[in-house]
Amino acid sequence: MFVTIVSMSHSLRAARIATFVYFSLCGTLMGTWVVNIPAIEERVGISHATLGGLLVLLGLGAFIGMQVAGRLTDRLGARTVVPATAVLCSAALVLPGLPREPWALAAALLVFGFWNGCLDVSMNAHAVHVEKAYGRPVMSAFHATFSVGGVLAALVGAAAASAGLSPAAGMATMGALGIVIALVSARALLPIAPTAPAGQVEHAPAAERRGVGRRIWILAALALMVMLCEGAANDWSALHLKDVLGAPASIAAFAYGTFAATMTIGRLLADRLVARFGSMAILRYGAATAAVGIAIVTVSPWIWAAFAGWALFGLGLSGCVPQLFSAAGHADPAAAGANVSRVAGLGYVGMLAGPAAIGWLTHLVALNHAFVLLILLCAITAVAAGVLRTGSDRPREMAASGS
Repeated sequence: MFVTIVSMSHSLRAARIATFVYFSLCGTLMGTWVVNIPAIEERVGISHATLGGLLVLLGLGAFIGMQVAGRLTDRLGARTVVPATAVLCSAALVLPGLPREPWALAAALLVFGFWNGCLDVSMNAHAVHVEKAYGRPVMSAFHATFSVGGVLAALVGAAAASAGLSPAAGMATMGALGIVIALVSARALLPIAPTAPAGQVEHAPAAERRGVGRRIWILAALALMVMLCEGAANDWSALHLKDVLGAPASIAAFAYGTFAATMTIGRLLADRLVARFGSMAILRYGAATAAVGIAIVTVSPWIWAAFAGWALFGLGLSGCVPQLFSAAGHADPAAAGANVSRVAGLGYVGMLAGPAAIGWLTHLVALNHAFVLLILLCAITAVAAGVLRTGSDRPREMAASGS
């Protein structure tokens, strides 16, 4: 009996480590594409506006991939789908580095986006099962390692550029390494069997099924709002310091760095806070903190205060998305993939829409005044955080059940 318990504990720990690896790999693959964008744009000979249009295809591919992978993961199991999509995403990474024509780059981005979306949803579905098996919150730490993967990609990309590697060579090298990592880590994933009887919600009363469905779409709407805020910070934080506050470009670049650093730190700490205070509190007070942070950015005339505002914005948002994904997966563990795909898919739409929404508003008002939209979205999220109260404010329930 003791040997069996030790073996199960070892297997679960290995599955958790493997999940960290896949999240980091996904962040590294996407980050490798991002750091090569300037060189690829120059090679293909396209304008910023044309590149912006092509990036929509990357997002479209990811959205389609998320919807396909969600149901596929529920049917075949994450242990099959996660490594398969990780291998294919790694292989597809080289595609954007090869074209010399815009149409070829468009096709490459559509394919890469599709497999990246598949990997994103399947690994999040597996993370839900790992969290369920652990009996305590672990989701936020997984999302933190995705950010770490992006940092790793930036370092590797800088080294590849200094070594004189072309984008295609650097991306092919990272893709090949990704294939090896995906295959080596596959055996540690949890078994194919779902953590709850299949069709758990399907056999529930009709009113309960409708309630779960409504709740998933509310979670998806909140994910859209939160990730819209993240997307806006990604593209506009440095420009805010440069264009509104007059900071030199070398200083302005640290605005996004500050946001990203506090986002990563917050996700590393969030699981312990969820275990103590519950996921609803993290979403509510996190969104409220983010609202305060972006409000400071909106009104402050001082660079140091803007840095503080971006730091608070990242810290507040850090724990929000993991709680929404986790709540979607736990609503019906047998349909975790499909539910996570809905929330992640709409959230991804928000991530893509954020920069565009702020850009459109700058035609009407100053950039810092356009950030009022982000304040409103954070405030709405804080007010609506009660959606996590039923069935997903889990830590005490999970600890009590010992599951």
